[in-house]
Amino acid sequence: MPDTGHAVTELSKINAQIKQTEQQNKKLEQQVKSSEREISKTKKQLVKAADKVSSLEEQRSAMAKKIAELDAQRDKINREMEQNRGRIADATASILFVAMHPSFDSENMHEYVLTSAVLSGTADMLDGEIERATSQVKELGEIRDARAIEKEKLDRTAKKYAQEKTELDKLLRTRSAQNEKLKNKHSALKKKLRELSARAKSISELSAGVGSSQMSGDSRFSRRKLNLPVKGRVVVKFGEKTALGLKSDGWRVRTRGDALVMAPADGVVKFADNFKGFGKVIIMSHKNGYNTVMTNLGNIDVMLEQEVLAGEPIGRMNPDKPEMYLEVRRGNNAVDPARLFKEE
Repeated sequence: MPDTGHAVTELSKINAQIKQTEQQNKKLEQQVKSSEREISKTKKQLVKAADKVSSLEEQRSAMAKKIAELDAQRDKINREMEQNRGRIADATASILFVAMHPSFDSENMHEYVLTSAVLSGTADMLDGEIERATSQVKELGEIRDARAIEKEKLDRTAKKYAQEKTELDKLLRTRSAQNEKLKNKHSALKKKLRELSARAKSISELSAGVGSSQMSGDSRFSRRKLNLPVKGRVVVKFGEKTALGLKSDGWRVRTRGDALVMAPADGVVKFADNFKGFGKVIIMSHKNGYNTVMTNLGNIDVMLEQEVLAGEPIGRMNPDKPEMYLEVRRGNNAVDPARLFKEE
């Protein structure tokens, strides 16, 4: 006869284990959801922090440039004033010499008239030089006032910039810690991309090799104008000749050294490494088959397969080569960045 009591006991144990496992799974799911919420929160905070830091860096750069221009003007006026002092001294010496050696001999009227004319001309020149000196002194005072205003503005932003930069760095460290699990998952992918990078002869080949998002009928990505990934001035446009005489497949954007680089749109990082002749390169995949290629970074703050939001910081420009080559590709074709980006 089967031991029913023993069977019931075993069944109770199994049920208890099932219940315990379910509770553990539920707890794990909650932890995963909480982690995802924290990552999402960090991303949104990074977008805001990056925008503030980038704007402050631009403002401070403009102020420093203005101060340098004012210093150059001040130095120029100081040099002119020094030259003017010499001319005034010469004119004054001429007048004093004539005054100390008067010649009013009626027998030598020609010399008298000549001396009088020289004296009159020298006096007029002295008046002109004094007037110029007065104007220079006034201009110098205005430059000093303008410089003081710009310096005060620069000093005023220093504390705010330091705070915002500290906050951004803190958030970047947080994101880096949250990405630890990505590091372990993508070592094989990294090796594959290194091999691709070694084989690829051009940016186009590299971009085609990493693949892109699926093509679709969704054209919203290409309708809305996006911000450039870095603040700067477009110096070479799509289709224009480069310094080597080749047709450009993208834009060259002149930036500040060490300028903050931000994701141009929501997307996934498909390449983040060195590429011959282009420094550190980031390739991102976006909606509807679009890839963006960004070159000449000094450092990279994202990892392979990392999902980033539009405006999220992804790195900084190389201070020694502050010019980004920005290429947009859809499938195998280069696309004019003007279709996607607002030119600043």
